[in-house]
Amino acid sequence: MCHFFQMLEENIITFVKNELKKMQNDLNPDYSECQRDEEEVLDSEEEKQRRSSREAFLKLAVNFLRIMKQEELADCLQSSERISLHKFSCENTFKCNLKKKFHSVFEGIAKPGTRTTLNEIYTELCITEGGTGEVNTEHEVRQIEMFSWKPNRPETTIRCEDIFKALTERDKPIRTVLTKGVAGIGKTLLTQKFILDWAEDKTNQDIQFMFPFPFRELNLLKDKKFSLVGFIHHFFTEIKEAGICNFKKFKVVFIFDGLDECRLPLNFHITEILTDVTESTSVDVLLTNLIRGKLLPSAHIWITTRPAAANQIPAEYIDMVTEVRGFTDPKKEEYFMKRLRDKEEANTIISHIKTSRSLHIMCHIPLFCWITATVLESLLKTKQAGGQLPKTLTEMYIHFLVVQTKLKNINYDGGAETDPLWSPESKIMIEALGKLAFEQLQKGNLIFYESDLTECDINVREASVYSGVFTQIFKEERGLYQDRVFCFVHLSVQEFLAALHVHLTFINSGINLLEEEETASVQTGVYSVRQFYQSAVDKALKSPNGHLDLFLRFLLGLSLQTNQTLLQGLLIPKRNISQTNHETVQYIKNKLNENLSPEKMKEIQRHLSSGSLSIVDLSPAQWSALVFVLLISEEELDVFDLKEYSASEEAFLRLLPVVKDSKKVLLSGCNLTKKSCEALSSVLRSQSSRLRELDMSNNNIQDSGVELLCAGLESSHCTLQTLRLDHLTTCCLITEKGCAFLSSDPQWKLETLSGCNLTKKSCEALSSDLRSQSSRLRELHMSNNNIQDSGVELLCVGLESPHCTLQTLRLSGCLITEKGCAFLSSALSSKSSHLTQLDLSYSHLGDSGMKLLLTRLQDPQWKLETLR
Repeated sequence: MCHFFQMLEENIITFVKNELKKMQNDLNPDYSECQRDEEEVLDSEEEKQRRSSREAFLKLAVNFLRIMKQEELADCLQSSERISLHKFSCENTFKCNLKKKFHSVFEGIAKPGTRTTLNEIYTELCITEGGTGEVNTEHEVRQIEMFSWKPNRPETTIRCEDIFKALTERDKPIRTVLTKGVAGIGKTLLTQKFILDWAEDKTNQDIQFMFPFPFRELNLLKDKKFSLVGFIHHFFTEIKEAGICNFKKFKVVFIFDGLDECRLPLNFHITEILTDVTESTSVDVLLTNLIRGKLLPSAHIWITTRPAAANQIPAEYIDMVTEVRGFTDPKKEEYFMKRLRDKEEANTIISHIKTSRSLHIMCHIPLFCWITATVLESLLKTKQAGGQLPKTLTEMYIHFLVVQTKLKNINYDGGAETDPLWSPESKIMIEALGKLAFEQLQKGNLIFYESDLTECDINVREASVYSGVFTQIFKEERGLYQDRVFCFVHLSVQEFLAALHVHLTFINSGINLLEEEETASVQTGVYSVRQFYQSAVDKALKSPNGHLDLFLRFLLGLSLQTNQTLLQGLLIPKRNISQTNHETVQYIKNKLNENLSPEKMKEIQRHLSSGSLSIVDLSPAQWSALVFVLLISEEELDVFDLKEYSASEEAFLRLLPVVKDSKKVLLSGCNLTKKSCEALSSVLRSQSSRLRELDMSNNNIQDSGVELLCAGLESSHCTLQTLRLDHLTTCCLITEKGCAFLSSDPQWKLETLSGCNLTKKSCEALSSDLRSQSSRLRELHMSNNNIQDSGVELLCVGLESPHCTLQTLRLSGCLITEKGCAFLSSALSSKSSHLTQLDLSYSHLGDSGMKLLLTRLQDPQWKLETLR
């Protein structure tokens, strides 16, 4: 019993000492809240128990101070602790409000009040550290395509909750983080998850307050003035009610989401310096000084943006740049499994998107996964599309429009499943939305306000409920705004509706919105249609950053008869415009060299014929046009020879979609490196790849490149039958290590390793492959390699295996002697041998070796037919 009381005494003394120290710190004006929480971070239940004990001890301490005649100190302590307890109550209220706000999210707007729990639907995103805040102006679909073939990226991946934690040793702590990502990739959802996990006491409990500010809402305060304290109080009334004005005492995080949507004049070079948190100024000056670190330098700042706007903040004010890459391939599958309750449907959808390169790439974007799930789930349930699911982006977006229109007709208009799809009201709405999409796309706007809707004759209330197509994003619970903020659910939806608007306007009224001066054509023949598409090509090619590439893809996709059939009811049946596709393709080819001086045009033509196109600077739009021409050409892409365009890695990476769609790809002597192997690995893993033969001879790919190629060769989807790394000895700089990678793949049907400086070690690896039960190796070329007799002995172990299927073996110039002939003779005598052709030319076989093999060749049990 005494022992327990002794322990109790020790615990009480420790508690008293700790609490007295905390009280002393509370009375110290230089001691901050973040220092206190760094000492001890407790979960919410432990925190409540500690607070209860502190309240009791506070009364005791105050009583003793009064007995000691220290009335002033007692009053100060009582006041300080009351503020501390009030602060704790404020934190709880603040977290509770954020939990309510971010607990559920809209995926589109399926029906008023229908929400999805964030924790249920959230699928981990790929976030990488590294890179710079430099601007990337290429079309975002193109950027996604570039990401898609990088399976082994060197960047460091980080977890959502660790966004402010340095993964490597740094000279200074991380204050400001800039996170880039294309539209719809999940940047906003990422910030919401970060906040929700904190509010639910799961992560980052050393932080006292998180303040989220979407730029699309800050735009509405453009003409107002605030102090930093007033700015926070304006958005977060619970902070104001708690009387918290000194944020230096706390560890706080400001989250500014959507820098690309900012319409405030952020100017870091001429904006006045502001250090007083109580001084009023414009919102842009507040933000500029907060990011600079002049205002509240202890605060952490997190900014998200699309790549094109990343350079709005000077690099010296950014401590770390991260990038949201969206879903990895496994996470895509995880998303569909979470999103769809019917697992069979989920598996069907997963299998389907793997068959289409464009769909598979776009599914890196979480919001496109939602669009895909919405469309395919509906089609599978209603058994539509005649058993055919959409394989192109245009088909997918047409079906998306159809699905959303049906939901609107049933959920909001009280219609039936069998009612006509395109009611007069729906037609008017689609026309209005299309007009808005087109006009805002031309201005480069992804967000717009009520005044923009009015100009397009859109009823705000009807637009808000147009399910999933037009999402109303505004906050009215605080009564802060005089206007509402709107945007399409994704940039690609805006681009599709813009293309649909231009298409419908021309087909139904003859007006070409893409002409410099809109004119109504009285012609109804092929000529006017051809002019229409040519003007679309002209407009897209004039874009310096290719921002109309996807718009053009949708517009040309809408010209196909199969897609027009899906839009019956919207179109006035007049003519078949698909017949002009061939002329449009030819026009794009011609336009690649247009708008250039005669000298420049001749230069391009000369370089095209000589295979040195890379000398000429083609714009992203021109590269996209070249890819488009090659992909939609009526001639099947049986052979693609990079030298016809440019023997360079830059051209190869630009033309990668063409490589994937070709059967035979010739890349010999094109100055390719490991980077190209990384891209090719992605092509080989693709379920829709048509690649059968690949010539990589005379390129400096080295062992590291071979390792990347093997990542693709190991895929069950790989159909490659021929790989050439031969010709000039050691030209590919592949060593034994590289051959070990190559030999480890069981899927190969043909392998050419001639002249690659292989040795005995490589033969050991290849022998293992020949013995593999899953080996499909039919032909092995190892000529001009120093494998010698010891290497042949190892190969023969594989040849004698019952699993070996090798039919042709070429060992010309491999320094083989009569000893090696003995090994081969024994292996060929095996009943399991399938070898029919053997090349031992330029070897040192000697008379005895030759005699041994020739004698065996006459044996009827031998399957060998040709001996060189």
